[in-house]
Amino acid sequence: MMRNGEQCAFADVIVALAAFWFATFFAVNLANGASERILKNVDPNFITIGAGGFDVNDNETSGQFEVQGRFNTRFWIFKPQVGMFFTTAAGFYAYLGIMVDVFFGGRFVVSPSFAAGVNHEGEGKELGGSLEFRSAIELAYRFEDRSRLGIQVGHLSNASIYEENPGTEFAILNYSIPTRVFSR
Repeated sequence: MMRNGEQCAFADVIVALAAFWFATFFAVNLANGASERILKNVDPNFITIGAGGFDVNDNETSGQFEVQGRFNTRFWIFKPQVGMFFTTAAGFYAYLGIMVDVFFGGRFVVSPSFAAGVNHEGEGKELGGSLEFRSAIELAYRFEDRSRLGIQVGHLSNASIYEENPGTEFAILNYSIPTRVFSR
């Protein structure tokens, strides 16, 4: 059985490996001219709602309910996102970050994302401080109307900027609804 520090170290290794894999994936694909997978499909803005589990890597799991704004404005391949979630253990997290949509055909979208935000743990797991970083990846199916249904897994951690860094994982089922709310 792993202790909290070992779980955090293991999670940090997994996140680092995932980040390396994605960086390598994008570098190789962009070098091979596959940037069309990222740039050719212009989707609208989305309001995303989701529900799932928070702190799914141990016995303190609670429910998680999330809402996100995903914007179609691009900065090279990156798109901004803003979101917040609350947990059934009275936890709350609000964040601002970036994401990338990688299209596989017209229907499947893989979306890695990274964000920084402010955390209030409520009665849930203490994460070491109020500034926390969120890394996630989503696999979604895109419907004809461009709405998406996806599963997202991710990690929340303070990147060891505080004395303690237990980190935690989450898993969410998301539904992204096209919207013009954020349009000019």
